[in-house]
Amino acid sequence: MSLEQYGIKSTKIHYQLSSEDLQRITIEKGQGVKASSGALAVNTGEFTGRSPKDRFIVKDAITEDKVWWGTINIPFSSENFDKLYDKVVEYLSNKEVFVRDCYACADADYKLNIRVINEYPWSNMFAYNMFLRPTTEELEQFEAQWTVINAPSFMADANVDGTRQHNFAILNFTKKIALIGGTGYTGEIKKGIFSALNFILPVEKNTLPMHCSANVGKAGDTAIFFGLSGTGKTTLSTDANRSLIGDDEHGWTNENSVFNFEGGCYAKVINLSRDKEPEIYDAIKPGAILENVILNDAGEVNFEDTYITQNTRVSYPIHHIENIKVPSVGKNPKNIFFLTADAFGVIPPISKLTPSQAAYHFISGYTAKVAGTEAGIKEPQPSFSACFGAPFMPLHPAKYAEMLSNKMIAAGVNVWLINTGWTGGPYGVGTRMELKYTRAMINAVLDGDLGLYNYDDYHIHSVFGVAQPRSCPGVPTSVLSPRATWNDDKAYYTTAFKLTNAFRENFKKFEMHCSEEIRRGGPQRYAF
Repeated sequence: MSLEQYGIKSTKIHYQLSSEDLQRITIEKGQGVKASSGALAVNTGEFTGRSPKDRFIVKDAITEDKVWWGTINIPFSSENFDKLYDKVVEYLSNKEVFVRDCYACADADYKLNIRVINEYPWSNMFAYNMFLRPTTEELEQFEAQWTVINAPSFMADANVDGTRQHNFAILNFTKKIALIGGTGYTGEIKKGIFSALNFILPVEKNTLPMHCSANVGKAGDTAIFFGLSGTGKTTLSTDANRSLIGDDEHGWTNENSVFNFEGGCYAKVINLSRDKEPEIYDAIKPGAILENVILNDAGEVNFEDTYITQNTRVSYPIHHIENIKVPSVGKNPKNIFFLTADAFGVIPPISKLTPSQAAYHFISGYTAKVAGTEAGIKEPQPSFSACFGAPFMPLHPAKYAEMLSNKMIAAGVNVWLINTGWTGGPYGVGTRMELKYTRAMINAVLDGDLGLYNYDDYHIHSVFGVAQPRSCPGVPTSVLSPRATWNDDKAYYTTAFKLTNAFRENFKKFEMHCSEEIRRGGPQRYAF
């Protein structure tokens, strides 16, 4: 094949290699090692996570009036894109590159064909894991609709190229290109396409894109889990008793079906154990890629070691999970879970939301940062990411919230706020909510054990206004009331009011775009 249509000339092209071949080449080049599990272990270099300040969207006729421009969606000129693109393809010319044709969106009506061009073999293996894999027959007729060009070793010159620094991830909706350079973090590849779909689906297909995981029960009931990194989105949707649809990126159609964008999973592995997360642990085998983990001399991973980063990861094709939905499409969503890791320890472990509260919390997208996750953080800090995925949402959050509200009402979906964070006090005093209790709460919802809201079975939280179940199978009653776990009412309410004020302060930038009903979905009381 030739890549000259992209401006990449005289290259040695490896097309559609197997994961086995890509792992072998990676090891031969000294870019990775084989772990004792048989998985490939790599170090992504300078960047061990995404770099949101270096994510750009080309501002042109397609995007100018539709994208919500600002510090999340940073404009980039067409002229600068063209110049930088020419530099990147010139850099890749006369080199060895790895090319993969794949696609996103498991629902055939929404399928997006993608060609991925990588400088590194393990980046191409990541694309094999994370995107959907065409059949031989599909490859014969394959025509790429979007192209990802990924050159980790190419460094931009910020003074000349219009970037902030040497790394960049740029989307061009007119040319349908995701251009990534200066970073080896593979998450930029999948999130580039996710961001593109977050524009394409609502604008062109009237379909809601969601940063969520999803699974389906034996009765065909689909559950959706929204949550930011570290809240348990992957862990809680990977359930031996329910078929996994996907762990991160989905669309909700007008036909009331939910489909996975991806063909794989990208899970955090910090403190991973077979006892707590057996499905993910057992997915780490030949074909999986471990990122930034520490191995001993025998090739065994120390999942507790965060010397390189707390954001240690594994990618694997979805078929590494035994209980999956094939194809990755579910129907009839019945329950939506908003997951938050509240490090202040004041949000109830489970509560039921009204439609206005659901819209408010969806737009807010709350979780918390704790000490050690970022430089300079010494105590818990509230962190808000609109729609539980602001860095990937090109449109105004109110657009996605409106679509979600309409779908929730039309489908009669129940929405629940789940705190997977701290109980018995804030981070440093209390303890992390036990996974077995969180699973028991979710199972109670899915089994219909919590029922409809009524005064006898639910209590309205005096600060957050949400409905707390008074009891839940498999969970001690004392755990259900965050105030009771503190044993210090004054300290609890002081901290709770502090957090509600952070909610209101964050929501100010959205108020003018939201109805009075949505605004009333937030905490109502002020701290004095």
